[in-house]
Amino acid sequence: MNERNPRLSQDPKRESGPRPNSGWDSERRMRDIEATPFPSHAVQLLDDRARQHANRPFLNFFDDQDVLSYGDVSHLTRRLANGLSSRGIGKGTHVAVMVDTSRTYPLTWLALSRLGTVTIPVNYRYTPRELDFVLRDSQATHLVICSDFLTVLDGISNGAPLPRDNTIVAGNDVTGYVNWQNLFDENEMGRTDQSSPDLDSPMNIQYTSGTTGFPKGAVLSHRYWLTFSRNGAAQFQDRLNRILVSQPFYYVDAQWLTLMACWTGATAFVARQMHSSRILGWMREHRLEYCNFPEIVARQPARGDDFLPDLVAMSCYSHRPENFPLYEKRYGGAARQGFSMTELGCVLYVPMEAKEMTGSGTVGIPVAFREIDIRDSAGRSVADGQSGEICVRGPGIFQGYFNNPEATTKAFHKGGWFRTGDLGRCNAEGWFWYLGRQKDMVRRSNENISAVEVEQILRGVAEVLESAVVPVPDTTRGEEVKAYLILVPGTATGPELISKIFSHCDENLAPYKIPRYLEFINEFPRTPSQKIKKSDLLSDKDDLTTGAWDRVQNQWN
Repeated sequence: MNERNPRLSQDPKRESGPRPNSGWDSERRMRDIEATPFPSHAVQLLDDRARQHANRPFLNFFDDQDVLSYGDVSHLTRRLANGLSSRGIGKGTHVAVMVDTSRTYPLTWLALSRLGTVTIPVNYRYTPRELDFVLRDSQATHLVICSDFLTVLDGISNGAPLPRDNTIVAGNDVTGYVNWQNLFDENEMGRTDQSSPDLDSPMNIQYTSGTTGFPKGAVLSHRYWLTFSRNGAAQFQDRLNRILVSQPFYYVDAQWLTLMACWTGATAFVARQMHSSRILGWMREHRLEYCNFPEIVARQPARGDDFLPDLVAMSCYSHRPENFPLYEKRYGGAARQGFSMTELGCVLYVPMEAKEMTGSGTVGIPVAFREIDIRDSAGRSVADGQSGEICVRGPGIFQGYFNNPEATTKAFHKGGWFRTGDLGRCNAEGWFWYLGRQKDMVRRSNENISAVEVEQILRGVAEVLESAVVPVPDTTRGEEVKAYLILVPGTATGPELISKIFSHCDENLAPYKIPRYLEFINEFPRTPSQKIKKSDLLSDKDDLTTGAWDRVQNQWN
């Protein structure tokens, strides 16, 4: 899948390892995936599993004590599809969905997908302005919304951009709106004659994080979701039977994890909200084998019951990779990271067998159906060990940004290579490393400084929970490095801590990379996917040095 010619590594760092095609089971599994036909569409996968094991638990909403079997979900989504069809919703209709984490989202999403309808997931924390943008930009004609969020819809200043009759309300019965539950009750025996979708029918318009402004709507097909979820199951050797879903369904993680469970007949244990303080308790209580592991959990003092005997694997995105061996010893299971994004699904993974690479910082090797290359700004491949933009192509990536051909064109090099906007490098053995966003750099005295690298070092200070590094304009050096820090609760921001932070930087960073400015804050502005929204940090005040500790002047500004 990788077009690179093997040759000796030019990278002197610890980035060597076994060649990815060294006979591992995961490599054979990826080849088998490419050779095996997919179901005819995403919901066909659910129906296949329902025929195989109808009574097996599929979705366990443990906070609500609500458990749905594979047979339940298959049956209920057929009934709901009939009810939705009776409201004029069919193949190609655009339906926005703004609901909380409960059975409502997955049943609605899968029912709409049966009809070939396009779902637009909406962040239920959106303001009226943001909801109005998504409804108009996606050209949604219908909306499914929880009754708790109707105040947001009512708050749109120029009026809701869709008819009241096209709004379906889940939760409390509200006069004047279609009731979501009634769509089941009225269609127990109904049947729809709608034609089924195919693999390349659009299934979602998924809005990206929008770290630099309004988000763009990525068009994701049934093939995209089947590719994403099949690769997800394969990277964990198809071993997972009990997985934790703690992300909201408007984000891609909960959606692909739900479909990933289908591939192995697993049970997805769905938390109503993410609580870092409760995640280990959930893992023990439900004997869970997989979770997306928050770094803040590992910051807590060790306890005698930290080891989780049922844990198979934990995804550790954005963690300090040198901590992975410690995680494995403390919690059990394999600590793995990879590389994915909304437009592409899974791209790179570290195989479960690749124990030699644990702690190396690699984000792995290509999954099935994905070619990866590192390219310069002109779209030319760079040499092994050299940094450049991570570019990806292959079947089942997004179909473009909805109603935005200019952005779609800019997103690709010739030959169908999608430009991720992320920096990376690859060694001669075919292992890839993620180096940060192209624009997430500080240019100080003609030196390029990776914000990701500096952030990882800062998080190595015990008192630092999270960090965000941004450039600050400087008349002498062009830009200076500023770090925003969130501290462990109860930590004093006095001279002793500041000295400790800079001493740690001195030991781990070249002098030009060490932040000049430090600012301590209580919380970060975030995107819908919970990434730190640095554009808001940069626009928060006219002078970014105000309120920060200046290392050069040795004082608060």
